[in-house]
Amino acid sequence: MNTIVMFVNQQEAWVVERMGKFHRILEPGVNVLMPFIDKVKYVQSLKEIAIDVPQQAAITIDNVNLNIDGVLYLRVQDPYKASYGVEDPEFAITQLAQTTMRSEIGKITLDTLFRERENLNGAIVSAINAASDSWGISCMRYEIRDIRMPPRVQEAMQMQVEAERKKRAAILESEGIKSADINVAEGKKQARILQSEAEKQELINAAQGAAEAVIAAGRARAKSIEVVSAALNSRDGHGHDAAALAVAEKYVTAFQELARTNNTLILPSNTGDVSSMVAQAMTIYGSLKKNDNGKVDLTKEIIEEAETETEEHHVEESLLVDPPPSEKY
Repeated sequence: MNTIVMFVNQQEAWVVERMGKFHRILEPGVNVLMPFIDKVKYVQSLKEIAIDVPQQAAITIDNVNLNIDGVLYLRVQDPYKASYGVEDPEFAITQLAQTTMRSEIGKITLDTLFRERENLNGAIVSAINAASDSWGISCMRYEIRDIRMPPRVQEAMQMQVEAERKKRAAILESEGIKSADINVAEGKKQARILQSEAEKQELINAAQGAAEAVIAAGRARAKSIEVVSAALNSRDGHGHDAAALAVAEKYVTAFQELARTNNTLILPSNTGDVSSMVAQAMTIYGSLKKNDNGKVDLTKEIIEEAETETEEHHVEESLLVDPPPSEKY
């Protein structure tokens, strides 16, 4: 109602007609109008408003019937176009949102509907803005609120979700078993490698120890030979007696070891005569020494002497086993 002085609220636009023709749009604050000539025809709110989009049926590309509703957010950008461009802006926008939503849902499948929900909202907003530009209204955003589907389809989707989860669980379990087996096999492999390396190192250490022992024994043997040689070559004359004593000790020790075993051996006839054995050993030693000093080769004589003694021993044994005919009776 024209009261000459008009107070326009903030975020509102008043459309004034003068004598039935658009005159001007009042700005927020104090405005003066001519009485009986100017008239406030439309009051447009410049705030963003939310409009409920009623539930409607839509069919996806895979022939699934859905019931979808949403919420539409609008704002008046041009009060003149919003007043004179369309009769009922909210109704026009609502119908446009419904038709656009049905068209966009018909392009996708049910499985992609939930994944492409954000893209679907953006496509609906773009389509509404393209049509509502001449109406002076801008669609800020559109949100799908509820999606209802037939009970059988919902049950099938639930079964599909359960099967997918079971599949994932089975895959995760098999991957866990696979990883465990791989870890066990890898552990056994590493253990065998470490064990083989340890055995190798042990054999190397044993071989090195044996080699060092042989070297040490050889050095000790060489040292002992040097000491014995020095004693035998000493000028005091007692080296011969010491060698005889050593030979006698070795003979007694060897004879004791023979008595402890069951081996069958061929022994000379004078086994119990230690003095003769020592004398024979010293004779051989003297012959070797003479061979070394006088350059006389007694090896052949020593071998022939040993073969003669062995033949005599075999003859004595044959006499003991087979006595002469005169002694059998």
